[in-house]
Amino acid sequence: MPDNFNIAVLGPIPRDRITSYKGENFEKFGCAVYTAVCLSSLTGPGSMIHTVSHVRKRDIGKVHDLLSAFPYQDVSHVTDAADQGDVIDLVYVDQSHRDEKQTGFMNPILPEDIEDLMHCDAFVFVPITDFEVPLETLRYIKANSNGIVIFDAHGPTNGVSKHGDRFHKFWIDRDRWLPNIDLLKMNLEEARCSWFEGEYNIDHLNDVGELTMDELPKFASHCLDHGVKALYVTLDQHGCAVYFNDSSGRMREHLVKRVLVENVVDTTGCGDSFAGGLAFGYLATGDYVKACQYGNCAGAQRCTSSKLDVYLTREETERQIATTYGD
Repeated sequence: MPDNFNIAVLGPIPRDRITSYKGENFEKFGCAVYTAVCLSSLTGPGSMIHTVSHVRKRDIGKVHDLLSAFPYQDVSHVTDAADQGDVIDLVYVDQSHRDEKQTGFMNPILPEDIEDLMHCDAFVFVPITDFEVPLETLRYIKANSNGIVIFDAHGPTNGVSKHGDRFHKFWIDRDRWLPNIDLLKMNLEEARCSWFEGEYNIDHLNDVGELTMDELPKFASHCLDHGVKALYVTLDQHGCAVYFNDSSGRMREHLVKRVLVENVVDTTGCGDSFAGGLAFGYLATGDYVKACQYGNCAGAQRCTSSKLDVYLTREETERQIATTYGD
């Protein structure tokens, strides 16, 4: 199986100011960095990971140096022309839940930012807020490239108030996006924000909550009917639910169990890492379920440390898959 690919990673590189659930304070660059570094560990010689992001002028040198320390990284599409970039405060209340405030904002990634990347095998979108990637950018890729589009719904289901408070929002124009996405990834809370029927009462709007497992198949069927090839909904300690149509057109559901982690250190970037593992896994195997296993392993590797050198090679990851799933 090949392990050399051209992959574009598109999203912000926020300066995260983090307070862990243990009360530890630290600052680091996040989001697309996790995806790009994860992919550099899985891919082999001849690969190139093209990170596409906009950052502040004060940060660009540090971001370039950070990414360039890992193999196969192209940082030429990380730019600072507008001197804008995301800045986010993250305060964890437990291992998986956090309060967020955003005080810096990246200018959107537009088609002109990626004109020379249409040869890529995959485009991995990891937006965290609704303004960072417009629909026109996905449409441009679909019109000009054969690469697969992996999209994290974290972006369109999150907004920012005028006070900088980050909040969940309904993905109202979802059906305009779905035909331009191949692999769609989200968690249960984001799935709740992506699936709405009829009229909601005030009590429901005040507590959006999570989509239930009983509702997931109907939502998945809607996504697949609108052009998505596979839907991935992460379930925290229960792993990930995968939905896709088989060769006969019948929808299949697979629950892929989590990879056990004995000591969780920092869960920041687990979703971004999952997206990287998912993209590589699908490119390498062409199998929706096996791709999820790579994603689960990448997310599990991420949370074992607050450092970036935590990701395993493809060979090590495949041993982890064999241990966990018996493959």
